This record gives sequence, C-alpha cells and structure tokens, in this order.
Amino acid sequence: MGFFTKAEAKAQEKIDTSPKPDSTSSDKPKTETNSHNDQDSTPKEWGYDLYPERRSEGFKPKWSRVFLGLEGHENIDKLKCERNVYWCAKNSPLVKLMMGALKSSGCPIDLRRHISCEVCDTTVTGGYDPVLNQIVVCQNMARKQGMVQGVLTHEMIHMFDYCNNELDFRNIDHLACTEIRAANLAHCSFLSAMMQGDASLFNIKQAHQNCVKTKALASVLAVRNVSRQAAIEAVERVFSRCYNDLEPIGRRIRRNSPDQHRAYLEGPMYGYDVY
Repeated sequence: MGFFTKAEAKAQEKIDTSPKPDSTSSDKPKTETNSHNDQDSTPKEWGYDLYPERRSEGFKPKWSRVFLGLEGHENIDKLKCERNVYWCAKNSPLVKLMMGALKSSGCPIDLRRHISCEVCDTTVTGGYDPVLNQIVVCQNMARKQGMVQGVLTHEMIHMFDYCNNELDFRNIDHLACTEIRAANLAHCSFLSAMMQGDASLFNIKQAHQNCVKTKALASVLAVRNVSRQAAIEAVERVFSRCYNDLEPIGRRIRRNSPDQHRAYLEGPMYGYDVY
C-alpha cells in the first residue's frame, strides 16, 4: 500500500476530474448483465453513459456544437476511424500479434463484427463490451493511428482474458487483474510514468510498476462502483501475479524500441497464428 499512500492526493485528483455517474465513470463499456434491457436500465453503473451509441437513444449532435464545427461530421470521423483500424490490423505488430493470439485461442476477430467506431464521451478513447464481445474505438477521441493502435491493443488484452481465462467482470479481483495486464503490456513506460508523476530519476526501478498501479486503479474505479480503498486492495491482492503474466505479448514494450517487432516475430514460438 506504500505507493498508493504516497500517490493518494494525485490519483484522487485525476479520478475526480472525470464525470462520475453517481460514483463511476468508465473508459470501458464493461457490463456483466445478460440483456441490453439491463444495460439500458443501469447505463451509468457499467459506463454505458459514456458510450451513447451503446444506449437505445443513440448519439444526438447538439445544434450549438454543430454550429461551432465540433459535431455534425460523425460519418466522416467514422470513416477515418475505420481506416485507422484497418491500417493497424494490417501493419501494427502488436495488433497483428493480438489478433493471431485470439484466433489461436478460438476467438478470431472479424473487424466488422468485433470492432466498432463510435462517438464517445470526451473522457474516454475506447472500451470493451463483453456482452457483445466488441471493442469500441472512440472516433471523436482516438483520431491518429498511434492512438488507435493503443486502444486496440489494450482492449484486445481484455478480449483475450475474456476468451481464455473465464474473466468475470463482476469479480473485482478479475477486473483489477485484466486492467493491470493491459496497462502493463500496452501502456506504461518510463516516459508515461513520468507524465503521470509516478517516476523520477530517484525511483526508476519502481517507475513501471507505479505507472501500472495508477492506471489499473483508475480503470477499476472508472468501471466499478466501489470505494477507493476497495479498489486499492483489489489491485494489491492480484498485482504480483497479474503483473508477471505477460501472455500473449511475452514482454513489456519499451517506447521507441524494436520490442513490438520482436514480440510479433516470437508469436509462433508460443503457438500463436500471427497474421
């Protein structure tokens, strides 16, 4: 708990800046209900309020924002987003590795069926909907290929866990574990740790772990209506085991390094049918 105690004020400030429906906000439209009637009745509980196209009423542009040029071009944004998704599926080593790992695990990805570009709340860039087994890429926020690659890799790790590990999003330990793995494999580097305030020249050794803990904690709080203390305890309970689980990428990716290509080339060694 030492790291979380030191980072309490900073992390609390970050979490409080995102809109919380009752007590949650989300960067993932996770839900454990078995019907969309349940989703519609409690959209805020599972983050569906941040994904208007996941709700029955859909996205409705506001005339004031259309007049300012901020909305009203959703079809163009969707087309650009779909082009970026296609580019990543054909060119990104990490996305191709994840698609191959999912295929080898019996959960092949069809781009049109399993990936959806949608308008989202401005606090999120993507999400994973386990009810529809579908990744959401926020077309209004993830506008560049690099960001789309990050979203796809992150959400495909959740999809991989859901496919292989009987992931139960109702279990806070399961949720904490998959968020730790996604942050560990797809996001955190020394640079990102520095940007989050989790690292300095005096704690380089712990920089990556602190970055992973910060991001995983924020994601758990965003997705689940629990107290901060309960989320911290969940992250700490599973951290060691989940942090050391590098499946299926096999290594932590360093920024501006050949690690992505190395991981892709090593995929067949672990039985993955890489594309």
